[in-house]
Amino acid sequence: MYVPKKIFLTHGAGIHKEKLTSFEMALRNAGIGPFNLVAVSSIYPAGCELVSREEGLKKLTPGQIVHAVYSRNETNEAGRMITASVGLAIPKDTRAYGYLSEHHGYCETQTQSGDYAEDLAAEMLATILGVEFDPDLSWDEKRNLWKISNKIVHSQNVTQSAVGQSGKLWTTVVAAAILLP
Repeated sequence: MYVPKKIFLTHGAGIHKEKLTSFEMALRNAGIGPFNLVAVSSIYPAGCELVSREEGLKKLTPGQIVHAVYSRNETNEAGRMITASVGLAIPKDTRAYGYLSEHHGYCETQTQSGDYAEDLAAEMLATILGVEFDPDLSWDEKRNLWKISNKIVHSQNVTQSAVGQSGKLWTTVVAAAILLP
């Protein structure tokens, strides 16, 4: 049974005349270009350790199949703002699992996109932990409720934003949580 023991977050952007190459450039910028990514759903494994990108990349070999929760967004419209975000919510009880969430946005700031993804992950975690909350509260109000509940120990996001380039170039952004053995 494979259960990831470590995870790291990363992000990148790429620009190219070809859509696929733009995506490859974004993966390279994020440091994950040499790996075969397999998208997985949004569970942060119990007992998993969040490590730095640098530490995580040292554990990988080019060509390796790597499980990832990632968000991708692209545009070839000049001036169009795009974002890709992954949110993370870790429970205080390390025997319990947490959540990751993906979000890709248009015309959102990096902060708006990141907060939205982080909010999604924390909200999903809160629902399985029995934390009462009102989904219509602001992000800060919900964050305060989750902290008071003492059940969610950490939440954060990784986000990449970019503005579409002129000349019909493709701009791609990626944000990813990379799961490691």
